[in-house]
Amino acid sequence: MASHGPFGTLFASLTTGKINRRQFIERSTALGVGAGVAIFCANAAQAAASGGSQNGFAIYGQGGGIAKAPDAGTANQTRGEGGELKLIQWQAPTVATTHVGNGTKDALAASLVLEPLMHYLEDGTLIPTLITEVPSVDNGLLAKDLKTVTYKLQPGVTWSDGEPLMAKDVVFTWKWITTPSNNALTYGFYAPIASVEATDDLTAVVTFKAPTATWFEPFSGSAFGAIYPAHRFKSTDDPNTAFQTAPVGTGPYKIDSFVPNDQVIYSINEHYREPNKPYFSKVNLKGGGDVASAARAVLQTGDYDFAWNLQLEPAVLEDMEKRGGKGKVVTVLGTGVERININFSDPNTVVDGQRSHLGTPHPIFSDIMVRRALNLAVPRDVIATQFYGAGQPPTANILTGSAAFTSKNTSWEYNLEKAGALLDEAGWTMDGNVRKKDGKEFAITYATNINEVRQKTQLVVKQAFTKLGIKVQLKQVDSGVFFDPSPGNEQNISHMYVDINMYTNGAGSPVPVSFMAGWYSGKNGSNIAQKENGWSGFNLTRYSNPDYDALYEQVLVETDIEQASALLIQMNDVLIDDVALIPEVNRSSDTYAISNDLRNENVMVGPGFEIDYWNIANWNRVSS
Repeated sequence: MASHGPFGTLFASLTTGKINRRQFIERSTALGVGAGVAIFCANAAQAAASGGSQNGFAIYGQGGGIAKAPDAGTANQTRGEGGELKLIQWQAPTVATTHVGNGTKDALAASLVLEPLMHYLEDGTLIPTLITEVPSVDNGLLAKDLKTVTYKLQPGVTWSDGEPLMAKDVVFTWKWITTPSNNALTYGFYAPIASVEATDDLTAVVTFKAPTATWFEPFSGSAFGAIYPAHRFKSTDDPNTAFQTAPVGTGPYKIDSFVPNDQVIYSINEHYREPNKPYFSKVNLKGGGDVASAARAVLQTGDYDFAWNLQLEPAVLEDMEKRGGKGKVVTVLGTGVERININFSDPNTVVDGQRSHLGTPHPIFSDIMVRRALNLAVPRDVIATQFYGAGQPPTANILTGSAAFTSKNTSWEYNLEKAGALLDEAGWTMDGNVRKKDGKEFAITYATNINEVRQKTQLVVKQAFTKLGIKVQLKQVDSGVFFDPSPGNEQNISHMYVDINMYTNGAGSPVPVSFMAGWYSGKNGSNIAQKENGWSGFNLTRYSNPDYDALYEQVLVETDIEQASALLIQMNDVLIDDVALIPEVNRSSDTYAISNDLRNENVMVGPGFEIDYWNIANWNRVSS
């Protein structure tokens, strides 16, 4: 591990005791190594020093103590004394469960109620949430071969209905997610597991089909790791749609009312395990509207305490903050990539009652020459500079934000002349102002959700495509519909009944293997969103590449961090070389507005490993 170059020298110094853990992390990040990877290697060195494996996370903080969630100002507070907390999301939640939710908006709504076994800190360090300690080789809970992990549940934790949290709930969660009829969108995270066994009421043993460096991904993080209560379901194949808007969880809050695509009202879970938390007695999560209105509600009027994901032009946010004086804007650098997704299936032909059928290739985009031309026709620098601002650069990669996983083999270029030549070579020649091939016009539909920055980006891209002779119909869909996972919703990203669409997501883990499942086809296309699996497949663009699939299956069972990193870079390069998508901007993990009196240090978002409300049990006012 880490045996070559300056980073290898640092690692050797750490393992021989010449430098300490803090110095290793500081110097590694100075070299450009992602903090999560640096900590991963530091933990590995500690495990190795104690006679354990050179893989795995530990729970030591940089100061040598136990890492924990930030909780400033909570020591002397009283549960519920803070009154109402008001959150505003311009993308309103549709459901409040992570395993069937289609995007961050739904995971946010769920995270106040449902919890994982472990959370991530902003640097990628794992901390225990529902368990007594994070498994490691050193403490005997992680097997040396990384094939088996044991979770010890905290005693005395109860669900919001008063029932005890038990190991059988962990078993049930895995079985429910991996039952095909439930159409869980997180299936790919749990598929590598061979079994989960409750050896006693508070012990769950997870065995993987093969050793894996990403043993921690299932059951970790707010977005994908939530545990479900077995006693609230009839069986493992019970979809329990009522649970989607009224979940029972172990988190600090329970839901009093849920109006999909509008508002969620929460009250305190009286069974929450920490007696002086949460600080706020009520949470009012208001959804809908537009980004600018959400920003104004915090920065200028002060009607709300927190506004998530403010995708607005930097100058607009700066002006609101300056004029309003009620709050501040916080930008957190991250791994997210605003991108154009290319549909590899035909959205205009119906097969077996569905469009964009995985067996019906796209009539235009199946030609790589065409995809390469489009890649040359996206002015990334204009988009990044005008609409995103400092710290959010144009990018050629889908894996970015961490030097350890960012490829140096790729590049981007804006060149309409080259693009036109490629289209000519592909047989799409100009006929007046429009390109045609075999009498058919080059005409596409380009969709995104309603958002000022994305709509302006659409216009910039359309202008460039139009110069090439491509007819572009722009389509904007309400966010509540665009990201709504309902099987009957034909305008959502899972159906992808358009030629191209645009949105952001990024690596949700320090070792982003599961994120890369978004382009893995699976056996017989099982991971591709389609009618047969309720459009729950993780691969939404119907992309299929045997070389990519082979790399993905290889990285799933890789246990060496350097090798995993190399494989991830190869996977990125396959996608970029094949123009499976068009990356535009390496976005912040979040740009949010927070009221001046809400304690920001407890709102730890990080580079994308956790979502904004994950630590809401510790949120409080500065004066508290």
